[in-house]
Amino acid sequence: MDPADKAGMLFHMMVAVGEHSSGNSAFGIPSLVAMVRNRRMSHFNLLGEAPSGREFAAWHNEAQRIAAETGLGIPLTFSTDPRHAFTDNPGASILAGQFSQWPETLGFAAIGSPERLERFADVARQEYTAVGLRIALHPQIDLATEPRWSRISGTFGEDADLTSRLVVGYIRGFQGDELGTDSVATMVKHFPGGGPQKDGEDPHFAYGREQVYPGGAFDYHLKPFRAAIEAGATQMMPYYGMPVGTDMEEVGFGFNKGVITDLLREELGFDGIVCTDWGLLTDVTILGTPMPARAWGVESLSREERMLKALEAGVDQFGGELCTDVLLDLVAEGRVTEDRLDQSVRRLLREKFTMGLFDDPFVDEERAEAVVGAADFLAEGLAAQSDSLTLLTNTDSLLPLSRGVRLYAEGIDVDKLGAYATVVESPDEADVAILRIKAPFEERSGGFEAFFHAGSLEFPAVELERLTAIAEQVPTVIDVYLDRPAVLGGLEESAAALMADFGASDDAVLPVLFGERAPQGNLPFDLPRSMRAVEESRSDVAFDTADPTFRFGHGLRY
Repeated sequence: MDPADKAGMLFHMMVAVGEHSSGNSAFGIPSLVAMVRNRRMSHFNLLGEAPSGREFAAWHNEAQRIAAETGLGIPLTFSTDPRHAFTDNPGASILAGQFSQWPETLGFAAIGSPERLERFADVARQEYTAVGLRIALHPQIDLATEPRWSRISGTFGEDADLTSRLVVGYIRGFQGDELGTDSVATMVKHFPGGGPQKDGEDPHFAYGREQVYPGGAFDYHLKPFRAAIEAGATQMMPYYGMPVGTDMEEVGFGFNKGVITDLLREELGFDGIVCTDWGLLTDVTILGTPMPARAWGVESLSREERMLKALEAGVDQFGGELCTDVLLDLVAEGRVTEDRLDQSVRRLLREKFTMGLFDDPFVDEERAEAVVGAADFLAEGLAAQSDSLTLLTNTDSLLPLSRGVRLYAEGIDVDKLGAYATVVESPDEADVAILRIKAPFEERSGGFEAFFHAGSLEFPAVELERLTAIAEQVPTVIDVYLDRPAVLGGLEESAAALMADFGASDDAVLPVLFGERAPQGNLPFDLPRSMRAVEESRSDVAFDTADPTFRFGHGLRY
């Protein structure tokens, strides 16, 4: 391999499913052909979806043919953010599309079964491999100790022990007992644990760059990563955040040698691939919004100096970066040795060989058509959505409802509801009301930032009054989608029944409301009583808000 071949392997960029010769203007990404042929890149994070499993597989196979005809013919490795659930934050996940649809990660925490999670991961593995996806840019095993953080929906909640048990099933489902030709490699994130963000702000943005440990609970956040390494995780992603007020260097974890080399590699014994989170080196524009490089603590360094610092820290790949030319210049100048390149290239090539990509990089397009969104997978996903529903209150055993009841509804498909009840147009005509709502958040500016649900956990006063008025007029079931903990503001008392969901379709919720299935979930975090309690809690300490409305593990049955 010449230096250009080696340098290309150290970059893991996004590419959109679709045409191979066109780029993605929303993210400022060149075409796949250009990145493979001109930059010798061979690792890509797939954005978007295809209309069917067959078309997805066909797109993948054509991409592999392009790679086979370029240079040394190194096969491509395609990765993906989660794409089996409900959110559509392009910085965190992809809509399910043709794939089977399951609850969010929090929903599996509500179910609490490593075996059930392993089954999900095995299904996802089958769908991924059918279309050529071989790296899962997940699981996200950060701990939700700061209730305001906008990335909580991708976690297993607040408890380190539960997360540690669940991540083992997750990795086994995707990788098997060890990584092999039928595996999907897991890139565990975000080492050494995102979550304890100052004021709950996210380090995708400069105002959220500080990660704080006022309770001295750094080791608590490491517990799930120890379990993941023992379970055989082959890749690791450090987070953007920079530790503040500790004995660690105050630079982002992707630049932090004490964290990546001293802690992860030497103390914890991890010898897999370390890939940075996306966009540590280069300022870009995403969805029309300027996005400075997330080079927290090293903003004053040049792009070349940032790259050097990350390599010296021990990373193997730069996520979301294109600047192979910068690395080649550093090699030509002798500031990065080929021996240093080889350390990372060996890890990256080893994984391609282990997963069989050099033997056969192509997939069976007919099999992809049969596997992606298979009927039994869809049914299992729907059942998991139902089972993750968490019943918080049920005054006078209102639930389950009787069929044929006169019902007023909001946030639910009236056509689907009509199979269970007589739908009326106003609360004063109803025997019962069903309101499906979402946890509150403060809207931020447009573009990329708008996808992050952050800020206050309280419902706006006007909305709270409206919901309470309905609940006072007619017995009301409120189902609240919790992508973060919510301050319920008294809804737990005014609603006749209160249920939490973590990504569930109407088809999953209605059978539970009408008694065809029973709720099985338990809360994966505390629900704080007030914003004052949140603000006074320590961001790194679990279960630290005073007098929570509902405790971790709460969940009623009927």
